[in-house]
Amino acid sequence: MKLTLQTDYALRALIYLGIRTERLSSIREIAEAYGISEAHMVKVIHRLGMGGFIDTIRGRNGGIRLARPARDISVGAVVRYMEDDMALLACMGESADTDPRGQCMLMPACRLRGVLGEALTAMTDVLDRYTLADVITPFEISRFQAPRPAEVS
Repeated sequence: MKLTLQTDYALRALIYLGIRTERLSSIREIAEAYGISEAHMVKVIHRLGMGGFIDTIRGRNGGIRLARPARDISVGAVVRYMEDDMALLACMGESADTDPRGQCMLMPACRLRGVLGEALTAMTDVLDRYTLADVITPFEISRFQAPRPAEVS
């Protein structure tokens, strides 16, 4: 399974916001920090806001920030929210019973579906054990943390 770019960008944006807690951030800042298109980041930020992961403040002094502390945001919750389809096979998707592409002549006797379902559950269980705070690295902190006023020349 490969996560979509939207999910990748969402996790990066949340990591950035998890480090930059002292003030509001902008979409442009996050996009520039990771070398990502601002247009893509707008879509990601909008979706994260709709999902309740971030707060968006409009207006002249507006910006974005985490809706709750990084230690309270599960990586698994973000991945499940951002991924439209976590199914590893067409027959495992939500529309498998009604979509002919999801129906398989082997379905009644297939064991592969169960094995892959178990693997997907194991993956999401692991992702649920980690929070955003757990995946923020010292490298990212040193790279993205704003300098303190005394450090600015």
